[in-house]
Amino acid sequence: MSRALFIIDVQNDFTEGGALGVDGGAAVAAGITEYLAEHGERYDLVVASRDWHNPDDDNGGHFAAAPDFVTSWPKHCMAGTPGAEYHPALDTARVDVHIRKGQGVPAYSIFEGTDDEGTSIAEVLERHGVTDVDVAGIATDYCVRASALDAIEHGRHVRVLRDLIAGVAAESSEAAIAELGHAGAAIVDSAELPPGEVVERDEAEGADAPAEPGDDEAGRA
Repeated sequence: MSRALFIIDVQNDFTEGGALGVDGGAAVAAGITEYLAEHGERYDLVVASRDWHNPDDDNGGHFAAAPDFVTSWPKHCMAGTPGAEYHPALDTARVDVHIRKGQGVPAYSIFEGTDDEGTSIAEVLERHGVTDVDVAGIATDYCVRASALDAIEHGRHVRVLRDLIAGVAAESSEAAIAELGHAGAAIVDSAELPPGEVVERDEAEGADAPAEPGDDEAGRA
């Protein structure tokens, strides 16, 4: 068994003060950092995604001057801007693979993005033999939901870390959690996970070197 952690869209624009900030976003960033510092040995692979939208078009209708906040949104997470960067409370040193999504098109799931070499997350998971995926990040009712459902669709055993996610709205977040549970995901608090879960990371390390945090300005993720 090989396990991965998905860190979904923990970006400045999705945390408090951002273009589409959600309550609790900064706490999720800090919580994931603390969790990985204490339990990073649980994972063969840590993958982080980011929205990475084109700044000069509507990204296939994803941006709108009068957004409905369901399928269209104000401008956010535009490539190369501070809003697209990871929240500073998220320590990316433990991230093995960085995925960008939404470059010219609407994209919610991590499975709709690629790494710097154009490799999809599905290919990355296959390469590393990942069978199990834990999901954390933002937002519960959109990109976390879509990413977890796609992981299930791709045949992975999925756990959603309930204390390490934050949503846009309480009602839609609760509905997303219920949907994920019905789809087969386990909904757990990170503190409930078995303390003996440990994986050997030697083979995983070096296969996908993490990008430097400062690479954002150069268009890398």
